[in-house]
Amino acid sequence: MKSPDVLLSSVPGRDWYLRPVLDVARDLLGATLTTRTPDGVVSLRLTEVEAYDGATDPGSHAYRGPTRRNATMFGQPGRLYVYRHLGLHHCVNVVCGPEGEASAVLVRAGEVVDGVDLARSRRLASGVARTDRDLARGPARLAVALGLDLSADGADVTDPEGDVVLARPLVEPTPSAEPAPLVEPVEATAIRTGPRVGVSGDGGRADLHPWRLWLDGEETVSAYRAAQPRRRSR
Repeated sequence: MKSPDVLLSSVPGRDWYLRPVLDVARDLLGATLTTRTPDGVVSLRLTEVEAYDGATDPGSHAYRGPTRRNATMFGQPGRLYVYRHLGLHHCVNVVCGPEGEASAVLVRAGEVVDGVDLARSRRLASGVARTDRDLARGPARLAVALGLDLSADGADVTDPEGDVVLARPLVEPTPSAEPAPLVEPVEATAIRTGPRVGVSGDGGRADLHPWRLWLDGEETVSAYRAAQPRRRSR
């Protein structure tokens, strides 16, 4: 994998996210998510995502309508929705679809392709990072490696000069006067699907929502874990 500074890429505009959530989720596989902070730059090639479809999806935070927590999901596509899970760690999503419909793609895992030393130092400061493949293997680790927390909620990933940028690969260099054509980041045959991780009820059923998507054979893809039933208090 080439470093992002030599890998020709294109930053999709907001209209690119105005599509069905599963279409966006598939096209995010192989894309690069980059953060720029005073500490430095870290870039990930996304290898695993999960789709959530708002009011039609019982696994979505937006299933029962807007709240203070999920407000960003109902806003502009092409922005980050960041939330804190169980008060323990952060999860990063990319909002898609029309405003008001609240669909989003959770970025679950990726390969660090630039800024490995910075990503590793962040992970070590927050816990254990046994190997580089584990630096962004899972949504909590991914957020730490990129240096993202609740302050990034609403960040615009369509701005090439922004602090958080999402880019897709191009076919080949083209004259600046001509837009370079986008290519599919991966072959359709390389994409695997299955039930979402840790989602209970109908939202976690593989037959209804096989909406976890990942690149086959990628070692950075996280392990599947079913939702754990809640214990009743006595």
